[in-house]
Amino acid sequence: MTDIRCHLIEGARGCVFARENGLTAVVVDALRASATAAMLFDAGAAEILAVREVAEARAARREWPNALLCGERGGLPPDGFDFGNSPRTVEAARDRRIIFTTTTGAGRLVDCWGAHAAYLGSTINAAAVVDVATGQGRDVVLIPAGLMSDADFNAQEDWAAAVAIAQRAGLPIGEGRDTFDHWRGRIEQEGLDTLFSSAPHAEKLRRVGLDDDIAYCAQVDITTAVPAAAERHPLGVILRHT
Repeated sequence: MTDIRCHLIEGARGCVFARENGLTAVVVDALRASATAAMLFDAGAAEILAVREVAEARAARREWPNALLCGERGGLPPDGFDFGNSPRTVEAARDRRIIFTTTTGAGRLVDCWGAHAAYLGSTINAAAVVDVATGQGRDVVLIPAGLMSDADFNAQEDWAAAVAIAQRAGLPIGEGRDTFDHWRGRIEQEGLDTLFSSAPHAEKLRRVGLDDDIAYCAQVDITTAVPAAAERHPLGVILRHT
């Protein structure tokens, strides 16, 4: 494992870097897609089809009429969806197929298809993600998801969670060394809870009444479930529990 490095590269560039170099990708969408997908598997979901667009999710529902539609736009479930993108509302997932679309995280995972391996991770499954990702024997690319529609969006919770995972891994840092040092210092000074709760994305969640999701997603190692890209589907990527 000593020859493996960890890279921290945000958004689309991180997905491309993992694909083009045949590396292991971990998409970190801390508020909330990474946490929700992990907790869906923790609750017993059979598999998750991650898709980029709401229209693709509805098309997949026609193929899988008994699947649950889960996801969000603007933080809230689109019309006709069974559930939103909250890790606190996953009980109905047991033994069910899930069709999952979110503003950013689900699409980033789809964009990692073609990497050596691809996972969704955050603080809530950090230890398990480290075990699975480093076990692939390739460099690990931690990808703070950011915001799909705004490359300049301040996704501080994604960076804080990615750096927390990198610290847990204890690997040499390749790409993103300076940014790693910056966020490691902020984690030490402010703590993960504060970085999550003061993030711009957290304020968006408060505006739509989802305050409780913020503290929930900032928890550490509450599940060993790691959503893994397992199979390409015409509409997206099928995830299975590692």
